[in-house]
Amino acid sequence: MSHVLSATLATLAAGALGGALFAWFGLPAAWLSGAMIAVALATLARMPAHVPTPLRDGLFVVLGVTMGTGVKPETVARIGEWPFTMALLAITMVAVMGATYLYQRRVAGWDRETSYFAAIPGALAVVMAMTLSYPRADVGRVALAQSVRLFILMAVLPSLIAGSGTPPPQSALQAQADLGLPMLAALMALAGLVGLATARAGVPAGWMTGPFFMSAILSATGTVDILLPGWLTQAALIGLGSVVGARFGHVGPQALARLFLVSLGAFVVGMTISVAMSLLVWALFGLPFGQVLLAFAPGGLEVMTLLAFLLNLDPAFVAAHQIVRYVAMVLILPVLTSRFLGAAQPPAGPGATG
Repeated sequence: MSHVLSATLATLAAGALGGALFAWFGLPAAWLSGAMIAVALATLARMPAHVPTPLRDGLFVVLGVTMGTGVKPETVARIGEWPFTMALLAITMVAVMGATYLYQRRVAGWDRETSYFAAIPGALAVVMAMTLSYPRADVGRVALAQSVRLFILMAVLPSLIAGSGTPPPQSALQAQADLGLPMLAALMALAGLVGLATARAGVPAGWMTGPFFMSAILSATGTVDILLPGWLTQAALIGLGSVVGARFGHVGPQALARLFLVSLGAFVVGMTISVAMSLLVWALFGLPFGQVLLAFAPGGLEVMTLLAFLLNLDPAFVAAHQIVRYVAMVLILPVLTSRFLGAAQPPAGPGATG
């Protein structure tokens, strides 16, 4: 227990230092990206990194409530446009996955199974569960490729979107105010119960999406004016950044450098398609380019929705599209995988990952 506690404290301290440094320089999504990069660098320097699962789930509850406050009544007025953008999202998903697979297979020289699973955009838990059913796939490489892609998205997208004319990215956080301790405790307790229920119901990223929609409904309808204290949101951002950064703790610097180069190329391939489709949606519907890019980006539901909030965009639009993408992959991937790779098989043994 003392080892776990010390590793957790060291991880969060490194994340807080990185977030504060990025905030001092005025970088977009500073507390999130700074914490992620600082913890990743610390793990490469052999610092033990750990964030306990209950703490991680609590962070998601706080972030879900925070992001829900960014949903405004005018969001409801544009829901009628979303079916068209979701249809374009489906086309984007297929194109990104196909192009990334061909890059990893033909350019990087990865085997067929590993290239396939590493090319799937997001949904890490689902991807890893399926990868284990195909012994020829390199499970470690797939996990790292997915993590590196998320790392690059978190590091690059805030600056890319902020440089495209988006309002100052810290404006959403600066709008936060103090609720008072009793009201804050009651709100977070209710959000925690909602998160527990949605997580147990199998909702994608349930610990975050449940509190997000609870907060979004209260905010969009004007029922309750929810404003969380800035210090709480910043602490949760540091925690989430630390969670992502800690994923690199078991990889050697040389192996990570090689994988990073391959993943960087895959990122460029996938993002080129995502940017092109986002520009099309922007031209057709007049939606903010950065908002559409976050909805179409091949990243995690939690992080893309959070970045929308931090960059003063519409988190409801991004969350809805990312959830549809996630659910579509859960429903379609098993059928697609069996047709492309054949029937799943149980692993032949503990070492059968390559």
